[in-house]
Amino acid sequence: METKSKFLKVKCSDCGNEQTIFDRTNTKVSCNVCGSTIALPMGGKAEIKGEIVRRIDNDL
Repeated sequence: METKSKFLKVKCSDCGNEQTIFDRTNTKVSCNVCGSTIALPMGGKAEIKGEIVRRIDNDL
């Protein structure tokens, strides 16, 4: 069974910091370095404000 949810490595558009976030977050995600908003919850997939660098597979 494949899940629809993915983890994403996202680059902050303000400072360039890269961090891993969940693509279906239910809370606002802020950059760990500068505090800029990286993702906003939208009742499903999050609205990503930064640049998606890559998707991380959940292979177990």
